[in-house]
Amino acid sequence: MGYATINPYTGEVIKTFPDATDAEVTDAISQAHNAFLAWKETPFSTRGAILQKAATLLRQHKEEMARLLTLEMGKLVAEARAEVELSAQIFEYYVKHAEGLLAPETLPVANPKEATAQIVHEPLGVLLAIEPWNFPYYQIARIIAPQLSAGNTILLKHASNVPQSAARFEKLMHDAGLPKGAFTNLYATRKHIEMILNDPRVQGVALTGSEGAGATVAQQAALALKKSTLELGGADAFVVLKDAELEKTVKWAVFGRHWNGGQVCVSSKRMIIEDAVYDAFLDRYTQGVAALRTGDPLDENTTLAPLSSQQAADEVRQKIQLAVSHGATALEVGPKVPTQGAFVQPTILTDITPDNPAYHMEFFGPVSMLFRAKDEDDAVRIANDSPFGLGGSVFTRNGKHGAEVAARLSTGMVYVNHPTRVKADLPFGGIRRSGYGRELTGLGIKEFVNHKLISVVDIDAEF
Repeated sequence: MGYATINPYTGEVIKTFPDATDAEVTDAISQAHNAFLAWKETPFSTRGAILQKAATLLRQHKEEMARLLTLEMGKLVAEARAEVELSAQIFEYYVKHAEGLLAPETLPVANPKEATAQIVHEPLGVLLAIEPWNFPYYQIARIIAPQLSAGNTILLKHASNVPQSAARFEKLMHDAGLPKGAFTNLYATRKHIEMILNDPRVQGVALTGSEGAGATVAQQAALALKKSTLELGGADAFVVLKDAELEKTVKWAVFGRHWNGGQVCVSSKRMIIEDAVYDAFLDRYTQGVAALRTGDPLDENTTLAPLSSQQAADEVRQKIQLAVSHGATALEVGPKVPTQGAFVQPTILTDITPDNPAYHMEFFGPVSMLFRAKDEDDAVRIANDSPFGLGGSVFTRNGKHGAEVAARLSTGMVYVNHPTRVKADLPFGGIRRSGYGRELTGLGIKEFVNHKLISVVDIDAEF
């Protein structure tokens, strides 16, 4: 697997880490299971106090933890600080709401004098979390905050290029008072994933990653009869209706596509603009992208980060070439990017037809696909013509009508007059090849619990 910190800006190998051994993985499962037996009986108040301490520690060490993100995957330091804060907010959401979200539910029954019925939500046990590199802390918080709150314990297999971020978050939780084994970072290999899922003490897996990884892990989980949730790729539509406030819409478009270096599953990858405002949008958008500035991601003046690795940058360039070879027009925008660092020149792709392989691709970098829609119905058609279904947005001066258009988009999340957001108090997830299941809010905390029916029946009742 090759766990290593390689600075995306300098290319320097900072530190390498050995893969976990079979014995280490087996021991981690045992510790997680033993921790679960006690943790599931731990009161919500105690669980919440630990999560609150973790949130406090995140804020106390914000600068140190943010710089580690920038070192390992090239995130702009300002965005790294925001990720640390978002992680703290996720913890605090469950501190406040976990007990209420998991409160027993009384069911209406035909004859309440004969029987009562109640649903209780009980933790399942040890879970495996497989997480990606683009949001090293947020992705961890998004799964462990709800699942620890529910009484489960977690084994983490993080991306191989953010090993220090993974270890730092494990230390954070230990410092917050989490019992040993309740959350363990493992430098696991691919063979260990199947090994973990086949262990009867492990009850499920949550994966955020590529379609290929998701399909493989889902199959392994299914063979082991374990539940899985998947958050995979996305190609979010950014629909611009003819009455949109163009200047503000363009600013959101530039941000929505290029934050985190364009390496976001819910970034605004497909911009679909009504014909009446297409040319004006393209002109303003080109100017906005050209104003982005590449450079050292630790420099507060840098506004466009390098990609996470040279390999990632090469892959994006190959996809651009593929699109052009099948008829697309590629416009490189802005000053030439530095030769140092895993940068990709910001590129706008137009003239992408449905027979172009790029039409249904996800570009994980600063590449924008623009589509001219004849009218609103055509914009909806183009937006829905995608194998993905994660997020999306609609821009219009008429919020009520925007919501009506949003209802027509086939996706897990839609925002009116804003790119797809990532918030502590909103659910996250998609459909089709973007995966299944939800994370965060009440939907997320109930993904890995046993919804158990308890019914008290009059002994003289008929069967």
